[in-house]
Amino acid sequence: MNSIPRGAAPFPLESIPIPHAGGSVPAGFPSPAEDFDVERLSLVDLLTPHPLTTFLWRVSGQSMVDAGISDGDILVVDRSLRAGHGDVVVAQVDNDFTVKYLHRRGGAFKLVPANRTYPDIVPRDGQTVSLVGVVTSVIKQFRKLA
Repeated sequence: MNSIPRGAAPFPLESIPIPHAGGSVPAGFPSPAEDFDVERLSLVDLLTPHPLTTFLWRVSGQSMVDAGISDGDILVVDRSLRAGHGDVVVAQVDNDFTVKYLHRRGGAFKLVPANRTYPDIVPRDGQTVSLVGVVTSVIKQFRKLA
């Protein structure tokens, strides 16, 4: 776990503040328009409490769609966090990388997809499985920018 895996991109260390409208946006019925204050948030500060051990990784595949993680989404992965039961993790299984839920009971564990059409990954004798990092956020793009 000393180097960033191929296909992953480290965060830049600089932080660019982006305007943030105060309050929240209801996802139900519209609320009356109100004046709002604007503060500035840094996405780097918000998404990376540990910037030196955090990297981005683009998802390919559909095994985590029921967790809201879709093909093309960008994962924010923190290598400094200890993975616990129920965490979404990036793992290396032999020579392949995958994103799954970590299911840990007693001394045993398995990697569980969030799509019923995919099987659990239960380590077999002689198979190498290592946890790369914990997924802390998912970035979705609804409209690709030019």
